[in-house]
Parts: sequence; C-alpha cells; structure tokens
Amino acid sequence: NQQPSLIWSYLRRSALVSRIDSSLSASHVGNPVFTEYQACVFGNVRLVVHDCPVWDIFDSDWYTSRSLIGGADIIVIKYSVNDKTSFQELKDGYVPMIKKASNHCSVPVIISAIGARKTVSCTCPLCTSDRRSCVTTSEGVQLAKELGATYLELHALNDFYVQKYFGGVLEYFMIQTLNQKSSEKMKKRKKMQKCHRVQPPQLEQPEKMPILKGEASHYNADLHNLLCCCQCADVAFYPEDLSSVVEAHKIILCSVSHLFMLLFKVKTPADIRDASIVRTARSLFSVEAGDPSPPPPRGIPPCVPPVRVVVKDSVFCSCLPDILHFIYSGAFQWERLEEDIKKKLKDPEKTEHVLEKVKCILKTPGKIKRLYNTSLRLFFNTPVLADVIFKIQGATVPAHRAVLVARCEVMAAMFNGNYLEANSVLVPVYGVSKDTFLSFLEYLYTDSCCPASILQAMSLLICAEMYQVMRLQHICELYIITQLQSMPSRELASTSLSIVSLLKKAKFHNSDCLSTWLLHFIATNYLIFSQKPEFQDLSVEERNFVEMHRWPSNLYLKQLADYRNYVHSQKCHCTVM
Repeated sequence: NQQPSLIWSYLRRSALVSRIDSSLSASHVGNPVFTEYQACVFGNVRLVVHDCPVWDIFDSDWYTSRSLIGGADIIVIKYSVNDKTSFQELKDGYVPMIKKASNHCSVPVIISAIGARKTVSCTCPLCTSDRRSCVTTSEGVQLAKELGATYLELHALNDFYVQKYFGGVLEYFMIQTLNQKSSEKMKKRKKMQKCHRVQPPQLEQPEKMPILKGEASHYNADLHNLLCCCQCADVAFYPEDLSSVVEAHKIILCSVSHLFMLLFKVKTPADIRDASIVRTARSLFSVEAGDPSPPPPRGIPPCVPPVRVVVKDSVFCSCLPDILHFIYSGAFQWERLEEDIKKKLKDPEKTEHVLEKVKCILKTPGKIKRLYNTSLRLFFNTPVLADVIFKIQGATVPAHRAVLVARCEVMAAMFNGNYLEANSVLVPVYGVSKDTFLSFLEYLYTDSCCPASILQAMSLLICAEMYQVMRLQHICELYIITQLQSMPSRELASTSLSIVSLLKKAKFHNSDCLSTWLLHFIATNYLIFSQKPEFQDLSVEERNFVEMHRWPSNLYLKQLADYRNYVHSQKCHCTVM
C-alpha cells in the first residue's frame, strides 16, 4: 500500500502506453480480488493485466484463478524481500497451485523480488531476528528454478529500475508470445492452403538392394584337415625304437615355432637368441643322418621321401599326435590339450613335463605362439621350404604344396591326382596375370586380400572362380559392391568404368550374387546409366529387368510432368507479392 503497483508503474510510465483503464472486480461484494489494467503497447497490441495485490483469489475462487492462469500469456509473481512470512506462504501454499494450474500449458513466469533488504549493523538478538526476516537472493533463485522462471530483483519502483529490469524482461516475453501466435496463425493458413492446392507427387524409395552375406573363414579347419589327410607330408616323426610314425609338414611347424625352424635349418643357432630353444631342440629331436638336406631355392622333386626326425623323449613322443592336432587347429585350445594329455599319461608329473616341452616349442617372449592367419605370411612368395614353382608371364613364383592343397580343392586334386603337376616342380599358369595370381596365393596363405581397385577385384574374382575358392570370390564381390556404393552420383556419371562390362563378366564366371546386385544398381541409378552408351549393351532380358525396377519410376516422372504443367497453368506467384 505504501508503493504504487509494479504493473501500473510500468504501464503508466511507458512511452508506448496510449490509455489506461482501471477497474475493480471481486468474487465477493466489497472484497477486491484483482485490479484489471488495459493498455496498448507496441503501437496497436492490446494488453490486459490482472493484478492481484493479495492472494485471496486462490482461497476464495479456485475456478476463477485457474481460468486466469490457464488463459494467461505471461505470469508475474512479486513479493517483498523484507517479508519472510509472506514469501514462505507464497512458496508453500500458492506456488504448487500455480504449477498445477499451468501444468498443461508452457507459460513464461517472471519472479520479481521487490524492495531493498534492511541492513542492520547491530548484533543484538532483536536486530538479528529482523535480519533473518529478509528473503535472501538464493531463496528467490531456488523458487525460480522450481517454476522454471526468470528471476529479477527490483530495489525500487522508480523509472530507472522498472524500465531497465522489469520492463525490458516483460517486453521480451511479450514479443516471444506475439511471435509464437503469429507462427501458429501462419501454420494454420498454410495448412488450409495445402488442403485446397494440388500436391506435388511423392517420390517413392528405391527398391532395397540384395544383401550379400559373406562366408565364414575356415582357415584353421583347412590346416587341421591337412594333418588328418596327411597329404604332401614332408616330415616323419619316429620314436627311438622306430615302432610308429607321425607325419607332418615343415611349413606349418616352422610358421609357429623357432625350434622347428632351427631343426629344419630355416634358421641357424646364431639367429635364435633364446638358448632354451636350442637346448630343447637338441635334447628332444634329432634329424637322421643321410636324409636329404633342406630344399634348395628351386624346390625339390615331389618323390623325395619325408625328412625322418627321431623323438628322443618317449613320453613326449606318445603325446605327439595330440600336440600336432593342437598346433594344426590354431593352438587355441590349450585346456583341451591339457585334458587329452592327462587322460593319456595319467601321471601329473609326466603331464607337467610334456606341457612344459610344448610351451618351450611354441613360445615367443611371454606367451604361447598361435597359428594365426598371419603366421604363414613369412613364407609367402619366398623360396624357403618351397617345393613347387609357378611359371606365369615369364616370371617364377615359389610356393608350398601343403598350403595349396589345404586351402584349395582344385590344387589338391592337381597335386595328388594323375596330372602332370603331381610329379613336376615347375607348374605353368595361364589365363591370369602375375599380380592377380600373387594376390590369390596371398589369400591362400593369409586368409585375407586387399584389392587395389574394382578391376583388380574382378580379376581376382575370376581367378577364385577358376580354382573354386568360394570365400575369396565372395570377398571380391563384397569389395566391388562396397566401392560402387560409396561412389557419388557425379563420379558415377563421369567414370570410365563400365558397369555393364562388370555385369557380363560376373554372369560369365557364375557370380550370381554380384550380377543380380549390379542389375539392381543399374536400375536404381537409371537416370545416370540410361545416358551412357554401355546401356545399349544390355540384353533384352536385362533391359526388361532394369525397366521394371527402375528408379525413379515412369509413373512418378509422368506425375511430376503433370504437376509442372499445373503449376505453369496456374501462373502461381508469391502470395506476399
């Protein structure tokens, strides 16, 4: 009562106010509930303010208060910073009701803390209690957080503070409300216009491309089958009494163990830094005198018998089949090897002795060396232990029969059947380039390949089909598909690569997955490929398939042409202009 109303002060002193009407309304006769102010702001925007100087409206008439809060565009809550009791009543009794009333509509809220807090220098109990009756800034900020409101402190209701703090914030929210209402009106108007206007045709999504599933690797299984079949074996292990024999392959053993490299003279004792490996090799194995020396760089005739290796340790020799199965299976199942040796020996000390020998044979610094698909890379395209040489385009490529037989059924039939290659060291290769054949051999040795381009991948696919290596064929198909999918439309339109030529090759070499995918790819990019000369090379059947699955479809293009004709016929212009 001592100060003029906050809203009234803002409206009366604002330069934009054109008129002010004041009236009283009450839910009960003689009991004023709120004061209503009306003004025009921003030139012609009518503003109606319901100012509640007391909170009786929430106690006397809940329906009226709910309708006022629900219909408001902005809510301003004001309290005196020097009246803690009134603030607590506001916080406990009225703020929950305001939250409940504004629960279904997002109305901006402004909290105004009015007045200057009393400064008391005296420390007597009476003055200290007066200081505690003030509402602190942190309490006001916390209340604002609960309501998601904007917090203001107005120290006095003079021109400077009202205009700078309260008036500016209130006008900001007024503008936001006006913009929101204007936006809603525009949306309604556009929605009405759309209902009465011809809509453009909807472009359907292109058909989903066929999914190409890769084949799982069977690298370790191939090498394990090599041991079971004993094809191309070039090592024979014997006990000292020569009562039994266990066959194996130098290339596999040397790829996982420095000890076998030392035994078969791939490395010298000077190359082996670990002295325990040298001691184990001498104490455990001996190569029989009179056996042929390791193969020279040009290879050895296939008829040469395997190298005879005597196992000096009888306990270890009895477990050698299990140990070789463990090695050829990738050296992953150590627990299974332990169980097999325990069952066979039935003696903990002997079991521990054999396992220690296995660890020494297969060890690298800190762990057991496993037969990874990179282990054989050391012997790829090298004459070390090579027993076959391919002659291709005037060059020679050394290789190892054991790896080729294990990884390729066509090679297995070639080297073990009634063919010239079975008894020949030099094997000619026709129909592929040297680089392609080297990539093919690299896959056999390492179970991986990295083509440099789409054309190289297609050449490798043809080689894989020639030798019936299906997983390599799938890898090449997947590479080609991935590269084509990553091409931007501009690059696809300007590339010299003939997709139709790739399609013909894929069909000729029985790559059904790739040929089907390429047909869908041409259909999906119809607007690009239909402009290329190579499009005419498609067969009638292929052309019919592409026309049937083309994107965008003929129907859409016709609808689009009709829509464009409609737009031009209406001579549509911007509604603003």
